[in-house]
Amino acid sequence: MNLIDKIKNHQTLELLQESNEITLKNHGSFITLERAIFLSWWCDRGDCTFCYMSSQKSRIKEPEKAKRHVNSILAEAELTRRLGWNIEFLSGGYGSFTTPEIQSIAENIYRITKKPVWLNVGITSELEAYGKEIAGVTGAVEVANPELHDKICPSKSLDDIEGMLELAGDMGFKKSVTIILGLGETPEDLEYLWQMIEDIGIHRVTFYSLNPHKDTAYENSPQPASLYYTGVVAATRIRFPELEIITGTWTDNLANIGPLILAGANGLTKFPLFKMFGTGYGKRVEEEVRWAGRTLEGTFTDFDMLTTGRIPDPKVEPFIKRYIDMCLNNKSEQK
Repeated sequence: MNLIDKIKNHQTLELLQESNEITLKNHGSFITLERAIFLSWWCDRGDCTFCYMSSQKSRIKEPEKAKRHVNSILAEAELTRRLGWNIEFLSGGYGSFTTPEIQSIAENIYRITKKPVWLNVGITSELEAYGKEIAGVTGAVEVANPELHDKICPSKSLDDIEGMLELAGDMGFKKSVTIILGLGETPEDLEYLWQMIEDIGIHRVTFYSLNPHKDTAYENSPQPASLYYTGVVAATRIRFPELEIITGTWTDNLANIGPLILAGANGLTKFPLFKMFGTGYGKRVEEEVRWAGRTLEGTFTDFDMLTTGRIPDPKVEPFIKRYIDMCLNNKSEQK
C-alpha cells in the first residue's frame, strides 16, 4: 500500500512509527523554534482567498503606514538570537518594501544573528541583489494542485514560483516552499508537492494548518484534522528522509506539536512569541517537545536569556525594551 493510501485508510499510527525512526536516523533529536519576521501588513495583490492581508487591503488607505519600523524588525531579530530561536524567513506582502530595502534589512539581521536569513517576500527576479546574508528563497506555494492553486492564489503563478526557485538554485541559494493544509486539497494532491520537491530540488517545506480569518472565503471553514495533518507530514518525511520540515500550529492547537514531531518535524513555527513567552502556552510547547522524546533548541520560558544580550544599535534599544516588557508582563500575570 502506498503512502497516500495509508493516509486515506487512516493508518496514521503506522506512518508515524516509520517517520519517527527515519527522522531520528537522519536528523537526530533536536527541535528548533522558528520565527517568521513580518515586514508589513500590506500586499498590493491581496487576492489570496485565505489570507488575512486580503481582508485588509480595502481598509488600508496609506500602505506606507502598514510597513513595520525597521528598528522594530531588528529588535525582534536580536531577541530571537538571545532566545536561541531561528528566523524562519523574512515575510512581507507584495509592494511593501523595495528589494534594496529588504536587502538592507537582511544584511543587518545577518550582522545581529551571525546567520543568513531566508526570504519569503513574493515572486521576484531580483535575486542578484542578495549575497551571503541570504540562506535561501521561499516560494509561497500554499497548495500544489495547479487548478486549485489558480483559484486560491490567482496572482501567484506556480510557473513563476518555480522559475524563481530555479533561479535561486542557479545562484547558490537553498530553496523552500510553504504549504497550507485545509484549503480544499486532497491526499492525492501530495503527488504535486512531491513532484515539485523532486523536480526543483527543494531543501525545506513548511507546513501550516489553515487559520480561518474573518472576512475571507475560509472564515467559516474548519481547520484540518490533526491526524490528517500529521499523516501528510509523516508521508512526506518517509518519501524524503533528508528534507527539512517545519510545521506550524497556533495556541489553540498546541496538542498537535507532539504528533507533528513524531511525523517528522525538525522545527516548530507560527507562534505569537511575545504573547506566549513565559506563559502556560510557552511551557506547554516545551512539554510537548519533551514528551515527544526530543531536545528543544531555544527557550519559551527562560527570562534570563531574554534579558541578557547586546544592543545592536541605540535606536533599536527602545524596541527591544518594549518587547521585553511585554514578556515580563506575561510573567507578572502568571503569578
